[in-house]
Parts: sequence; structure tokens; C-alpha cells
Amino acid sequence: MRDLPPDEPYNVLFLCTGNSARSIFAEALLNRIGEGKFKAYSAGSFPKGQVNPRTLAMLERYGFATKELRSKSWDEFAGPDAPELDFVITVCDDAANETCPIWPGHPVTGHWGVPDPSRVEGGEEKIASAFLNAYLLLQLRVELFTNLPTRNLDHIALRHHLHEIGKAMHKSDA
Repeated sequence: MRDLPPDEPYNVLFLCTGNSARSIFAEALLNRIGEGKFKAYSAGSFPKGQVNPRTLAMLERYGFATKELRSKSWDEFAGPDAPELDFVITVCDDAANETCPIWPGHPVTGHWGVPDPSRVEGGEEKIASAFLNAYLLLQLRVELFTNLPTRNLDHIALRHHLHEIGKAMHKSDA
């Protein structure tokens, strides 16, 4: 993790396999909630190439700009022109178990497993509920993350906090 001046944001990469729902939610949420303190990105190990339309619709419903959101490979963040990452957080269990690239700068890593709403089958109400639950769970975790005193914690303490945040659940999960 970089030693930053107080006015420079930390770079955070959210990883998932397809980079079409959960990691996109996390990127958008952190860029809004942590604006000025964090700069969020997202990527996938096997990106789908497009953001799930339900993800975009939900973000637009909550007032997010979605024009810049896209499904992309994590390879974009392992090259020499990539932003130096301070945190890398997996949001799906598949990506957490994959061999990740070597990230320049030794970022703090964490895992916030969230069920994949795009894999839910059933009626419209069940699918919509799955997307809302994923969004709300990530919103809670992003809020907890942005409230950490990141500049006052060492690498080990930050990893511990990321791990604990990954256990946080919202009311419908309890």
C-alpha cells in the first residue's frame, strides 16, 4: 500500500469472475460514498464483456452515472500503465479462489463474498430481489470500509478489518 498525502485517494480494485454485476456495484458505490478518499475500479478474471442490464438499471434508478462502467479484464490492472493499487477486494467466491496476477505495490487484499444475482433463476420478483440484496450488501460493506481510519492503520490491521467487513450482512440476510 502506498504512503499517500492526505488529499490523494486510495486506489481500490474490486474483482469478480464476470465483472458484470457485483464488482460493478462495488465500484459505483465506493466512487460515490468514498469520493475524495477512494478511487474504485472493477475487473474480472473472465469478464463477460458487458455489464448486466439489471445492474445498470438498478444503478440508474439510484442516480448513478453508468456511461463509464464496463466489463473488463483484471489484466488491465496488472500492467505498467495501471494505477498503483492500495486495496484489492474480491466480491465473489470464484475469483477469491483463483490465482490472481501479481499486483504492483503490494495492495491490502480482502474478500467480501456476495451471492451472484445473475445466477438466480425464477420469476422477475425473485431475480430483482437478488440484485437488490447484492446491491444492499455491498452498500453496507462499502459504508463500513469508508469509515475505517485507513491512514492510521497498518497493513495487518487493514487486512483484518477487510476480513471482518466481508462478514457483515444486511437485515434480509440475518
